[in-house]
Amino acid sequence: MKYVCPLIAVSDIRRSRDFYENLLYQKVKYDYGENVTFQGDFTIHLLSHYQALIDNKEIRTGGNNFELYFEYDDIEEIVKKLKESNVTFVHEIREQPWRQKVVRFYDPDENIIEIGESLEYLAFRLKNEGLSVEQISKATGTSLDFVKESLEKYEKRIMH
Repeated sequence: MKYVCPLIAVSDIRRSRDFYENLLYQKVKYDYGENVTFQGDFTIHLLSHYQALIDNKEIRTGGNNFELYFEYDDIEEIVKKLKESNVTFVHEIREQPWRQKVVRFYDPDENIIEIGESLEYLAFRLKNEGLSVEQISKATGTSLDFVKESLEKYEKRIMH
């Protein structure tokens, strides 16, 4: 058996596609009309169509028991864009106990979306804040090798 992707039911496929494509920079992999799969391998499915597939069982939204997680290193930039689009925030930027900056908000159907900086970028940010490799490893709960590789990756990006 192979796990493929999460699927969320949405009330308006065009509105949700626009939200994920234009606000969250997701690229469409497949578009079947009432079902759209994005390259990150998650799917939105028109609620009315999906409900018929599950024998018209009730579908509830806004339960705060599920989220889609994305990574984007410029959290401040994406929050500005979200505010301009009048999204409803679960919470604005906060640091998790392991120092990663994240933001949580609702999509048009009240599914929680989380965007966090990548752990690789987190290591780079903490280095720029003056922490040693050992301190970064301890603060983030990642290995010394992971921290070193992350720093190399982001330092190469700056050099190019």
